[in-house]
Amino acid sequence: MKVGVLALQGDWREHAAALSSAGAHPVPVRQAADLDGVAALVLPGGESTTLGLLLSSGGLEPVLAERLAGGLPVLGTCAGMILLAGEVVDGRPGQRGMGVIDLAVRRNGFGRQVDSFEARLDLRGEPLEAVFIRAPVVESAGPGVEVLAVFAGRPVLCRQGPVLAASFHPELAGDGRVHRLFLEEVAA
Repeated sequence: MKVGVLALQGDWREHAAALSSAGAHPVPVRQAADLDGVAALVLPGGESTTLGLLLSSGGLEPVLAERLAGGLPVLGTCAGMILLAGEVVDGRPGQRGMGVIDLAVRRNGFGRQVDSFEARLDLRGEPLEAVFIRAPVVESAGPGVEVLAVFAGRPVLCRQGPVLAASFHPELAGDGRVHRLFLEEVAA
């Protein structure tokens, strides 16, 4: 399965490695033509305002928005979650999400870079190690959002239709279950 990984900034290489380990064929996405033929897409962590500006200035944003509105399956992690959200709380002036998952998220809600941490989550009854780096906090989730994992009483892994969004960085923990879960849903 050909899965695009937004490769403008952030930890896209780690996502590509995790996808490859899970049996997918990852391809870097830097321009609109790179989306041709991909069955799904990963929006990695990084810096959400920078990613948003690069998407806009490079002309990729309208094509990506059209593909997502058309049901392209997408996994967004950390900054990727912010890009996918319906509302961005405390973002830069004018910052908005693409609105493909009914979440309101707060940038850096779990703290700044120095507040980064690892935590054990419960994913379907099994422990999952999660790495939080300047992670967004989900302030609210709409009624159509399924919460798959929680930390400190807050949703940190959410799904709505073909969209899977994580506050944390599953590509950094050495556990491929989030990527496998995503690929299973894409295949279904």
